Amino acid sequence: MYAHDELDRVLVNERVTEFRDQVRRRLSGELTEDEFKSLRLMNGIYLQLHAYMLRIAIPYGTLSSAQMRKLAYVARRFDRGYGHFTTRQNIQFHWHKLADLPDSLAALAEVGLHGIQTSGNCVRNITTDQLAGVAPDEIEDPRIWAELFRQYTTLHPEFSFLPRKFKIAVIATPQDRAAIKIHDIGVALHRNAAGETGFEVMVGGGLGRSPFIAKVINPFVPRRDILSYIEAVLRVYNQYGRRDNLFKARIKILVHELGVAKFTEEVEAEFRQIRGGALALDDEVVADIAARFSYPAYEKLADAPPELARAANDERFSAWRRNSVARHKVPGYAVVTLSLKPTGGTPGDATAAQMETIAGLADRYSFGEIRVAHEQNLVLPHVAQRDLPVLWRALDAAGLATPNVGLISDIISCPGLDYCSLSNARSIPIAQELTRRFADPQLATLIGRLHINISGCINACGHHHIGHIGILGVDKNGEEFYQITLGGRADEGAVLGHLLGPAVPFDQVADVIEDIVETYLDLRQAPDELFVQTVERLGVTPFKERVYATR
Repeated sequence: MYAHDELDRVLVNERVTEFRDQVRRRLSGELTEDEFKSLRLMNGIYLQLHAYMLRIAIPYGTLSSAQMRKLAYVARRFDRGYGHFTTRQNIQFHWHKLADLPDSLAALAEVGLHGIQTSGNCVRNITTDQLAGVAPDEIEDPRIWAELFRQYTTLHPEFSFLPRKFKIAVIATPQDRAAIKIHDIGVALHRNAAGETGFEVMVGGGLGRSPFIAKVINPFVPRRDILSYIEAVLRVYNQYGRRDNLFKARIKILVHELGVAKFTEEVEAEFRQIRGGALALDDEVVADIAARFSYPAYEKLADAPPELARAANDERFSAWRRNSVARHKVPGYAVVTLSLKPTGGTPGDATAAQMETIAGLADRYSFGEIRVAHEQNLVLPHVAQRDLPVLWRALDAAGLATPNVGLISDIISCPGLDYCSLSNARSIPIAQELTRRFADPQLATLIGRLHINISGCINACGHHHIGHIGILGVDKNGEEFYQITLGGRADEGAVLGHLLGPAVPFDQVADVIEDIVETYLDLRQAPDELFVQTVERLGVTPFKERVYATR
């Protein structure tokens, strides 16, 4: 966990006081909704279909048990008893009243949580791998760098009013669990041939109506220069990014229109002017940030303790362990993913009671620490292997032990038309029906790793372009239809999915997905050939023929 300093606390509390006065003026009529809009957006507050939505940043996806309890309190006191965890390691509350928002933010400020820069044309929450600090193959903890980026970009006077919103993600492992290639800037820590650590920098990723995979513009930026290089990218974007057209304002459009070579040339020219200046990072600066991260006092434990052997006869426990438990870099410990995708549930939602349960289990079994994953699940990152059986029983009782992590019912979904004023179609009912169709754990295991992503509109908050199966809601003369894409992926081999064919109506979507899955099972070369591999090998034609044969 990172220990925030007094400056952080003062900043957050002052923002709450400022916003409380802004709400007072809005309620009194001194401010119109148009005048109030830019003020509330700076605090992560949207006006959705039915109520105000409050988005809270969870920097690099790390929560303390105290913070989780406070989120539960806010859900119960100011909302409707639950929160929604997002793909960018935020949490959203969808049913706030305007008059309650200052008190809600004040309560969150007590534990260092806030909505600053979770909206607006600024650098948003910095995200990273949910296994940061515990992954066996990481070079170092990427949260140290994410924190540096957070401090650098928070209320940055030059980059608080960019042409459009801006998102940065960082990883430090060969496997990409943070989807860095669909971010405006993706940063991957690695070692060069000389054994030095530095950053591969890629720019221009993003989804929405014009999806792009990020392009590498520098394969190795030394650690000392990474802030200067990010500053150079932001300066080029701020200068040349479109402000006359909302749909062409993202950096992905600038990179595409200039071309990656010309864009890189502009960045390098800017970088040469500022390299070695005020943003150069001395080792002491990085060490000071690193020192503010506390790590558990791990015991010396052996792998495969007797508690696991005794629990092995319980097939439900064993299935959960195979699916939801990952290796930890420290012997005798494990990383546990808590599925927020129960059968018939809303992906990413957690009730106040569940949040409180998770906080208590984190205190008991994970040194008080919780993570938020890109896939809208939660993680306990420091669990002793001996505690896995008792932890599983507690999670199962709370509805948090569905063994579907990475499987077909582990669906990423935006809130869709049930909440969002921008949506064309519902997302949640589609996800709920698909979890029911594929609830059989034996069938899900037979299918293997298969990610379904659902967006209710072209803004792509559900990241449908990079789902193994992507589902996009569209409006056709007032009726909900859905386009299907196949073969997308968000990992280190990120690619955009391919359109299957004409959109299908709401009541046919689940049947279409079943047809696609049956086609895959019929055509895969071996049980270990993943869905995306089959699509890559055969293309979409055999799936298209099966789906539209009787429609």
